[in-house]
Amino acid sequence: KPVKLAGRGTILAYDMPGPRGAPTLLLLHGLGASGLLNWFPAFRATGARITYIADDWLEVRVRLALTWRTRNYVGTIFGGSLYGAVDPIYMVMLIRALGPEFVVWDQAATIRFLRPGRSTLHATFRLEPEAVAAIAADARTQGRVTRDFEIELVDGARIRVNDDVS
Repeated sequence: KPVKLAGRGTILAYDMPGPRGAPTLLLLHGLGASGLLNWFPAFRATGARITYIADDWLEVRVRLALTWRTRNYVGTIFGGSLYGAVDPIYMVMLIRALGPEFVVWDQAATIRFLRPGRSTLHATFRLEPEAVAAIAADARTQGRVTRDFEIELVDGARIRVNDDVS
């Protein structure tokens, strides 16, 4: 349930019963947002980690490190990890931003590789409030809306490794 914290915004709180007399553990933002996604088995298997989620879900940042789990046969980041790291993010952002009145599906995606991922990669996902409002308005009037979003995966030197993930 949403809980307002003075000077900190609103958090999502989960009340989970535990053993009688057990100490209370409160994780702010980690469990309620990025933690739940980072531990989701399909996302966790990509090797990516969500490093930031804005309180309003209009910005999310993802990190994908080159590790033994993400390394392909030739020593660069596996294309499936690149794709899987970014695939669900805009869908989840829109689900959270639009609320329960709307059904959001991720229908299609493409990726074109520009160069191999040879180090940790980062992606920043942003939705403008006006874009979310326009999607909601269009969905109410048209019944169905399709939008394309581009995503850049960049290394520490801000070099893009993909041309298009949409």
